[in-house]
Amino acid sequence: QVQLVESGGGLVQAGDSLRLSCAASGRALSYYAMAWFRQAPGNKREFVATVSRSGGSTYYADSVKGRFTISKDNAKNTMYLQMNSLKPEDTAVYYCAAAFNSDIKMVANLYEYWGQGTQVTVSS
Repeated sequence: QVQLVESGGGLVQAGDSLRLSCAASGRALSYYAMAWFRQAPGNKREFVATVSRSGGSTYYADSVKGRFTISKDNAKNTMYLQMNSLKPEDTAVYYCAAAFNSDIKMVANLYEYWGQGTQVTVSS
């Protein structure tokens, strides 16, 4: 079991950057594939990026490819999402998720553990 807490969200202008963090407690993150999802008001949760247990493999949604970078530091039990060139359409609550004994996944229902989310707002 693992508990996840997101941080780093905020209000920024289009073109700016933010780095989100997901701090984990409980089992080491080396046991988990992890991902970032996001959800705008009235919309379903959508996939953003995922990283394998080792941190060696990643996959991104087309909408963020080339702008966002997902990474994890297993020694620090922390996952990150570096967001560059932010756009207004990136505005959402961003959620950290973990799947035990799995590698990269892109479907929200496959993740067992979720944080409470951190708000990212990008103004135009």
